[in-house]
Amino acid sequence: MENNRSISQTRLTIYGSIAAFSVYFCAYAFRKPFAAASFAELTYWGIDYKIVLVIAQLIGYTISKFIGISVVPSITRKQRPWLLIGFIAFAELALLGFGFTHHFIFLFLNGLPLGMIWGFVFAYVEGRRVTEILAIGQASSFIVSSGVVKSVGKYLMTDYGVSEFWMPFFTGLLFFLPLLLFTMVLHKLPVPDQEDVKQRTKRIPMNRRERWSFLRRFAPGIILLLLANILFTTYRDIRDNFAIEILTEIGYGDKAANLAKSEIWIAVIVLISYGLIVLIRSNRRAIMSIHGLMIFGCLLVLGGIVLYEANMIDPYLWFTLTGLGLYLSYIPYHGILFDRLIALFRHPSNAGYLIYVSDALGYLGSVVVMLYKNFGPAFTDWMSFFVPLSYWIAVVGLLSLVAATVYFYRKEVPAPN
Repeated sequence: MENNRSISQTRLTIYGSIAAFSVYFCAYAFRKPFAAASFAELTYWGIDYKIVLVIAQLIGYTISKFIGISVVPSITRKQRPWLLIGFIAFAELALLGFGFTHHFIFLFLNGLPLGMIWGFVFAYVEGRRVTEILAIGQASSFIVSSGVVKSVGKYLMTDYGVSEFWMPFFTGLLFFLPLLLFTMVLHKLPVPDQEDVKQRTKRIPMNRRERWSFLRRFAPGIILLLLANILFTTYRDIRDNFAIEILTEIGYGDKAANLAKSEIWIAVIVLISYGLIVLIRSNRRAIMSIHGLMIFGCLLVLGGIVLYEANMIDPYLWFTLTGLGLYLSYIPYHGILFDRLIALFRHPSNAGYLIYVSDALGYLGSVVVMLYKNFGPAFTDWMSFFVPLSYWIAVVGLLSLVAATVYFYRKEVPAPN
């Protein structure tokens, strides 16, 4: 009997990881391919049109996160696949409108539903003994998918003569059927069994009253975590979108082509580190371990910038350390952290609520900083902006995480874990 249960868990882990990875991988084909186009010499109100498109989609995506605070945690399992497919179809229709009109408003509409896809997928993953492994499968998708769908978009333009405005629609079209297939596979995963519920707590849809009740119960700790994530999300967006410019300014523009390789190694280290959390059965020890890795990430960012300014390490090594430290602190917010918090305090709920409160505020902070950087006081270069930002993220993030760790360590647990 024990052996059969083990086999069942192994199959669940394999199928679940593949399905979660594939669904979110395909979803990126409806969000990122337009970035493969340059839209050269096009402007809107004197602003580079590609920047307008990026900001328009980001604003729509951010609004989607706020909508997701109430939508994602409240839907039932039966509703989930239909909403997932329906929202992707809406995003694809927006790309169709962009192809016909070339207007940035359709990139805004494209972003509106896409911010909720992560939560729909993670709802199948959470509340299980192997959640960390399944979550790693899902999280690894956005590490590789962005580059792949951009390559597909570039291929459609160069080899098939598809225009920059129609390329996003046709890229999405190529991934729509695989998305349907893997959504069906994901939906067929069995619900968490009795042992899952015993170890990780039952996961239920949450109405408005239940969401506020949860927030009030853990408000101090949640606020500290949210503050840190606003900083991490902003830092990630700046580093991700302008890595080439930063590397060029520190004299390593020639290594920009190798950036993807170093980022993959960063991803491997981060994902293995958090994947091993699945071996920790005690939810309290798991939470402390996750917080410990997040705090270590902040220390890496802080130590890296101090050593860089003291000319004690290579600038490219410093930039790599910012990535490793950042993702050690950032990745848990995509579900692992909140899944274990719910399990520790045995509060019937779901991780989608906390993920979307966290994401919404994080992306709002990113939008504000992006607008400030592009339309606020002029900075002489990217490094004059990125270096002080590194100090802020490291110090404030570190203090917030340490305080949150102390809070949750002292918080009374209703039953032994």
